[in-house]
Amino acid sequence: MSQVPEESAGDTGATDAGSAEVTAAGIARLAGVGRAAVSNWRRRHPDFPKPVGGTEASPSFSLAEVERWLRDQGKLAEVPLRERVWQQIAGHPAGAATALVHAGCALLLVRDRSAAWPALAALPDERLTGVLPVALEETLTERLGPERPVLTPTAAALSASVPLLRGVAELAAETGGVRPAFEFLLGRHLDANPRQYTLTPPGPASLMAALATGRTERPAPDGTGAPLTVLDPASGTGGLLSAVEWPAAVCGQDADHDLAALTALRLALSTDADIRVRSGDSLRADAFPALAADAVLCHPPFNERNWGHDELAYDPRWEYGFPARTESELAWVQHALARLRPGGTAVLLMPPAAASRRSGRRIRADLLRRGALRAVVALPAGAAPPYGIPLHLWVLRKPVAGERPPAELLLVDTASEHTGQGRDGQGRDGRDSRDRLDWPAVHAVVLDAWTAFDRDGTVVATPGESRAVPVIELLDDDVDLAPARHLPPPAAAEGVTQLAVVRERLAATLHRTRELTPPPVTGPATAGGETAVGGTAVGGTAGRLTATAGTTTVGELARAGALTLHAGGTGTAPAGAPVAVLTDHDVLAAQPPTGTLPDGPPEEPVLLAVGDVVVPVLGGVAAVRVVGAPAEGAALGRNLQLLRPDPATLDPWFLAGFLRATANTRQASSYASTATRLDVRRLQLPRLPLAEQRRYGERFRALAEFEETLRQASRLGEQLVQGLYDGLADGTVAP
Repeated sequence: MSQVPEESAGDTGATDAGSAEVTAAGIARLAGVGRAAVSNWRRRHPDFPKPVGGTEASPSFSLAEVERWLRDQGKLAEVPLRERVWQQIAGHPAGAATALVHAGCALLLVRDRSAAWPALAALPDERLTGVLPVALEETLTERLGPERPVLTPTAAALSASVPLLRGVAELAAETGGVRPAFEFLLGRHLDANPRQYTLTPPGPASLMAALATGRTERPAPDGTGAPLTVLDPASGTGGLLSAVEWPAAVCGQDADHDLAALTALRLALSTDADIRVRSGDSLRADAFPALAADAVLCHPPFNERNWGHDELAYDPRWEYGFPARTESELAWVQHALARLRPGGTAVLLMPPAAASRRSGRRIRADLLRRGALRAVVALPAGAAPPYGIPLHLWVLRKPVAGERPPAELLLVDTASEHTGQGRDGQGRDGRDSRDRLDWPAVHAVVLDAWTAFDRDGTVVATPGESRAVPVIELLDDDVDLAPARHLPPPAAAEGVTQLAVVRERLAATLHRTRELTPPPVTGPATAGGETAVGGTAVGGTAGRLTATAGTTTVGELARAGALTLHAGGTGTAPAGAPVAVLTDHDVLAAQPPTGTLPDGPPEEPVLLAVGDVVVPVLGGVAAVRVVGAPAEGAALGRNLQLLRPDPATLDPWFLAGFLRATANTRQASSYASTATRLDVRRLQLPRLPLAEQRRYGERFRALAEFEETLRQASRLGEQLVQGLYDGLADGTVAP
């Protein structure tokens, strides 16, 4: 990135949006085109702005120059405010993290001194740069205290940020508040740098908060459900602390100073609680050594060898045993217990290996004997990074002096429930299934089991799902706490009656497949007429039908108005109104929508209507779906393209059938080293009159019904076979 010269910033005290840079991908978003179009503009237009930074392979351009050029060319009517502000952050000379800190400081000033901001905003840039540090210092000190990770920006540092600060204030007004504005910008930053940060998604974060606090409603005035002090010693971007409802105080620490600053601002903009956030390594330099928190939440770094093993050998926190060098997670477990008040609860997100590694068995055994470890919950694969394995939640409680340790440990396994996937985290189509997770169902299973166990000290076993295991059974040579090893499989409870039901359904489905089997193939097809689809005619391709009727492409049909194209992957859910999302996995597996739109500033999604045709654009798999009533109103997910045909010109089933042809998808695909991408506009179909289209469409519809019935038969067959294996093995089925 190019830097603003210090002498220039000092002389003027301000700069314009020209200090911000934008990549080719950012230009494409500004103009609403693909990156290929930006490359074409650079080649064809000598006056296109020259690169000002970046590399030869990935250059960056002046945002102000790009906006000016796009307007002059008539390619940009108005830059959306949210896109302008984001590009100012992404292209900030001091880096995106610093720009986000400046934006968060300005938003906090707007919120806490709303009466003073209009007068400040009316000042010219040079004057605003001079007075802002004083106003920010007062606001930050009042909200975050003097020992905060957010340093007050100097006038020189703010000189490149003045347009950004004005923009975020406008964005807060547009999005309905400072919190959604900051969450949008932070979310865009995290999405743009997925490998730089380890995040805790909202699903597991809210579950961990509910387990740790036991709170689902606001504390009562009589003191019932009193406010809590909550600590996250590895706070990252503050996702876990943000998930806690109505805390009295939130304490966080992170080794990355920028993350600690962003967490402090995020919490200050979202809660009225007392906020104490510090930077530093919690194991080596604990910022809260005297804290006795009511709850601790933690998503610690996994598999760290350099966690302080050598210098912390005699640390008093190792009450349950000195962790081995390879057991960094057990160091975080004991740190969490050391920062709890007696009776306080900690919930940690753990790798599954921590429940069974031999190097940690002595510490696990002592945690069980003394009653500190109360529950181990296996989450579905895809719950949080690393997404390929089913992570665990450990629920711990600091023992109270004089109380007898509990006799049982709660084990819950949701790894293969409520997701339509196997224990390897892959769906039936073999792809990453994080979008499939049914978090309301997972929450219900875990919280129902934990609430009963916490109240009664035991719980009625649910085969394959939950069980209270006597601690004495676990104290063997391995002290293996993996839930799947101690829970009876569901098949043992279903028994012969359930298997009989599955067999009857399979028999009925197989009979149905016989009825739907396509008739014998007839001779080659010929065109039934010469009327062009959508009034467009182009040259023919191979094949008797297309040679007779001629072909057109999806792109030409779109230009002729016979259909409209929409790309998926954008949009947010209105507050309090969850919206289902049809994902590319759903299309490939021919299942109902399983995703949900994220919360955030209002952004209109593409909603499905009956008769729409949906095509995945990644993966090189020939899959097309015609939207029916069950998916109507759902949002279009990422990596999907929607084709909405004019019913007076195009039959949707005719369109879907020809788009799925192998030769069609092959010629319309581009191939890279890591992925295959389908260019939907290049897909071809024959030019046929509407009556002939409908004749083909009925045949394609019948094939789709036959295919779905075969899928159902396959699922039932797998279920019956596995049930018989399990039944014979556990004795519920006689040989």
